[in-house]
Amino acid sequence: LIATRTHRPNEEPYRDFWEADPDAEGLSKAELEFQLSFKMKLVETLFEMPVDVWFGYTQNSFWQAANHEASSPFRETNYQPEVMAVTPLDYALAGINVRFLNLGFVHQSNGQSSTLSRSWNRFYAQLGLERGPLNMTLKAWKRVNESADDDNNPDIIDYMGRFELAGNYRLNGGHELSALVRRNFSTDKGAVQVGWAFPLAGPVKGYINAFAGYGQSMIDYNYFQRSLGLGVVVKY
Repeated sequence: LIATRTHRPNEEPYRDFWEADPDAEGLSKAELEFQLSFKMKLVETLFEMPVDVWFGYTQNSFWQAANHEASSPFRETNYQPEVMAVTPLDYALAGINVRFLNLGFVHQSNGQSSTLSRSWNRFYAQLGLERGPLNMTLKAWKRVNESADDDNNPDIIDYMGRFELAGNYRLNGGHELSALVRRNFSTDKGAVQVGWAFPLAGPVKGYINAFAGYGQSMIDYNYFQRSLGLGVVVKY
């Protein structure tokens, strides 16, 4: 996303550092965000069963590129490695085709220390669903509890929820609409993200993205944020 505009940057986690540096500047509402994701197959037909083992990795960075008064810092970078066992499925449920089941383990952190450190580990189950041009994934997870001394975000489930529903709808001409919803019904907190990808050239598509809710980045897991971004997406 070459241009992202947030409603109100979350400056609270950095306040102690700024107070120690009288020349420090605040955060800008505009920043550049980019994501790199890939996955690779580690094992095919595990124990001669129809189960493949994959490794996946996603990295998100939030760069205050235009904030020259603060030396254009990277506000936050999140790292998310995961391993998953995937088995194909082929049956229909209420007119929706169930295509695969993933069972996985994922770690997510921002690589920071002290009061800026955020991280959590989860086991998850994910179903892949399809109906015509609509693809969906339904994921539910169980957090791995940490000791109180090591846990920098013990209430993260309250904001990030326990499940995620994501969908992608393919339109004519190479256009795609996408949406993602997270929710914790006990706390009525979560997040909604919608996107529109449109053809530009080859594997490159233009992309418009809107987000509202908690957990846009790890440092913002308990901070309500609204943002709008414009950029490109490349898929191989």
